[in-house]
Amino acid sequence: MSLAPAAAVPRTASNPMPFAIALFCVLWSFAFVAGKIGVTYCPPLILLTARFLLAGVLILVISSFRRDAGSLSGSISWRDVIVFAILGVANNALYLGLGYTGLKSVSAGLGALIVSANPLFTAALAALFLGEQLTLRKVTGLALGIIGVAMIVWHRMAVGTDSFHGILFTLASLASIVLGTILFKLLAPQGSLWIGNGVQNVAAGLALLPFAAVFADVGDIVPNAKLLGAFAFLVLGGSILAYVLWFRLLKSYGATAASAYHFLMPPLGMLFAWMVLDEHVAFRDLLGIVPVALGIYLVTRPSASNGSKA
Repeated sequence: MSLAPAAAVPRTASNPMPFAIALFCVLWSFAFVAGKIGVTYCPPLILLTARFLLAGVLILVISSFRRDAGSLSGSISWRDVIVFAILGVANNALYLGLGYTGLKSVSAGLGALIVSANPLFTAALAALFLGEQLTLRKVTGLALGIIGVAMIVWHRMAVGTDSFHGILFTLASLASIVLGTILFKLLAPQGSLWIGNGVQNVAAGLALLPFAAVFADVGDIVPNAKLLGAFAFLVLGGSILAYVLWFRLLKSYGATAASAYHFLMPPLGMLFAWMVLDEHVAFRDLLGIVPVALGIYLVTRPSASNGSKA
């Protein structure tokens, strides 16, 4: 049997990672814009509680009808259910709860920018707790990414339109997603990522529910088409598809390499914010994309020694 056809099939049929990476980056970065629209017309805690519970129920109901998934207990162990529930609190409830609170007083572009610092802290913690090698090439790539992000944030802060209070909430959101990333690799759940994402969303929704009941007012909701559209995207594109893609990237790559794609969020987030929200984007912001792109390449490029993963 010829080896040529066999070698060609995985690149087109069974190795769709480049498409998955591109789709993840688009969904994740646009979620900042959808989130900004959502919190404009709905209290963040109510928006997120409804988003998580609906997404979780949808995933688990669909799973019950999928012949390949089977029942909840038949697809993932109870140990993995607990792990995904913990991840739901870190990756969803804390990360987005804090982040959406910050979005009330910061721009969508700046929110995406701050969270994009994820790879720097993830790389350091992955080297400390996961034994991932922090090579000179990775350090250089991460440094370039930070330089690019700093170029953008310096200019955005000079404008003075973003609240320091909101920035603090967004920084706390960053800490939560870094924690969730490390926990996922450290606890290494083996069950279905699809069902695990459902468990994660339900756990996050239940965790936020009492806070939404106490600190948010349903009367502050302003029903309109923009809110409905943003909510639909956040449930289907954000909580369901984007998180499945994110966990797939974490399983396929190391935590450092997977997190490096968050460096794409500032330029993409600012682009979408400009297109949809008419947020101002200056030429100096665009210059920051160059070191960001180079940094992503250096961090994620396969090493010459193993030819597989960075």
